Amino acid sequence: MTQSNGSASPERGGDMPDWEKRFRAPRVSLPDWAEDAPHHSLFVSNATGTFELYAWDRTTGEQRQVTDRTNGTTDGLLSPDGEWIWWFDDKDGDEFGIWRRRPFAAGAPAKDTGPDAPAAPGLEPSYPAGLAIGRDGRTAVVGRSTDDDGSTIHLVRAGQDPVEIYRHRESAGVGDLSHDGSLIAIEHTEHGDAMHSALRVLRPDGSVVAELDDTKGGTVELGLEVLGFAPVDGDTRLLIGHQRRGRWEPMVWDVASGEETDLALELPGDVAAEWYPDGSALLVVHSFEARSELFHYDLAGHELRRVQTPPGTVSGATARPDGTVEYLWSSAAQPPVVRSTSGDVVLDPPGLKSPGSVQVQDVWVEGPGGRIHALVQKPSGANGPLPTVFDIHGGPTWHDSDSFAAGPAAWVDHGYAVVRVNYRGSTGYGREWTDALKHRVGLIELEDIAAVRAWAVSSGLADPQRLVLTGGSWGGYLTLLGLGIQPDLWSIGIAVVPVADYATAYHDEMESLKAMDRTLLGGTPEEVPERFEASSPLTYVDAVKAPVYISAGVNDPRCPIRQVENYVDRLAARDAAHEVYRYDAGHGSLVVEERIKQVRLELDFAARHLGTASGEVRGTAAAV
Repeated sequence: MTQSNGSASPERGGDMPDWEKRFRAPRVSLPDWAEDAPHHSLFVSNATGTFELYAWDRTTGEQRQVTDRTNGTTDGLLSPDGEWIWWFDDKDGDEFGIWRRRPFAAGAPAKDTGPDAPAAPGLEPSYPAGLAIGRDGRTAVVGRSTDDDGSTIHLVRAGQDPVEIYRHRESAGVGDLSHDGSLIAIEHTEHGDAMHSALRVLRPDGSVVAELDDTKGGTVELGLEVLGFAPVDGDTRLLIGHQRRGRWEPMVWDVASGEETDLALELPGDVAAEWYPDGSALLVVHSFEARSELFHYDLAGHELRRVQTPPGTVSGATARPDGTVEYLWSSAAQPPVVRSTSGDVVLDPPGLKSPGSVQVQDVWVEGPGGRIHALVQKPSGANGPLPTVFDIHGGPTWHDSDSFAAGPAAWVDHGYAVVRVNYRGSTGYGREWTDALKHRVGLIELEDIAAVRAWAVSSGLADPQRLVLTGGSWGGYLTLLGLGIQPDLWSIGIAVVPVADYATAYHDEMESLKAMDRTLLGGTPEEVPERFEASSPLTYVDAVKAPVYISAGVNDPRCPIRQVENYVDRLAARDAAHEVYRYDAGHGSLVVEERIKQVRLELDFAARHLGTASGEVRGTAAAV
């Protein structure tokens, strides 16, 4: 493969390798649009080399950059009147900050924080916990989370002091604000189960209108989620998601009358939905076995009609006032694009185009808890056994899908097979599969990963002497845990922003993740120390045999740096082979050059230890 000599133009590509082009190619998110001004849109793009917010006037075609910060910005919301853009201002990726706002028509932003005024004066910095903006553009409901206060929700009106309408120690967040601003839906976990929310509907004065709670306790636990109020004045219907039949499905709940309308769509996978703009129908997103599809559901006629999309994954979809649907689509082989059912490409950023990759192959492996779904990619025409990367997804309540991912494609370009495992704990395979995570945190996932590894070796795909265990966030956690618990199964490990010392991570992480850990492990480190110890990579660090590479953000509030350093110190104390790369950001980077550097370092680490092909390396990690 041709390598870049550093002189190629990023815009033209030159002799830049395909894997680097994939990261540099301009990307855009699915555009958000203003309910009462649908020609005003907001989207995220990396066109400048850093992911930032952009305003788009569809009438004139003008697109303007809204934010300009060293470490990037992705959290933003457009007011329903289309006049204001709210964006979250944190410090270097630490996710702790305030909401600011600027007029939609404002000019270019100043570098970093800029002149944008605080959107909710009087609210101190916090972690965000949801935001809903009223149609008048002057009213908002702001969710916050802090270590001291737990979760609070505030009604914010321009020119007035914020009013607190909800407070609880457990995690909670803003769901939606009704079309006329008279009802506020929130998700809360006052029952102490952060994996399964209950719902409450409040008036703006904080008084309770309605409650819905499917949590049962014991061995049966069901969750609810807010999908949105009907987009009609005076309409008290709330679209919600429920798990009553063992998977996520939509239901319409009239919060005034209490009537529940179960849609019973009879689709086999998880189902989400949103309203069409006139409130007469739903846009349904069905996710099943790592792929997704769209449907139109007519509420009066109870008719479900397929909305044609190519095979692959729809990462987001929205119904426009003219009846068309815009959606962000990709497959493992084809880069993401924002399409419309009109046949048009909605956003096609200029500049370098991303090369495609290879298709995934589906593999089903019998595991200790049932059939495990894995997605496999390998270089075209290659025969095994191949050096193989087990790229483990984060979340943990997430799943890998047939969607485009530049990281796995880079490994394939360098001659590796890539295996991604939707272990127990992953979403998309039913509630029981997801909730199995709580039984033996970390350990149960590794059992599934080991079963797929055994298949990969016995099938002739994977070279057992050149096996890479890697992942980010929860995937980084499982990487370090796997290297200690399964030391003879892996040749090297590459852990990105991992949990490494579970007890210390708990004490340092953001409040919402503390709630999740209490749910997963049954309490705090002081209350259930044996569970934290059994599930912590630090417990098994002395058993690690394979060389370890770790990258970590020094401002990460999710997998904080102190607990990573504790793990690294233990590796260093026994002269275990390891390298560490620390970067000035949070839980990952929004800067393209930084991400490319990290991938280069990971490829180089694998090449040096496995004798495989490497990309050009322009930075070095700290070797010990």
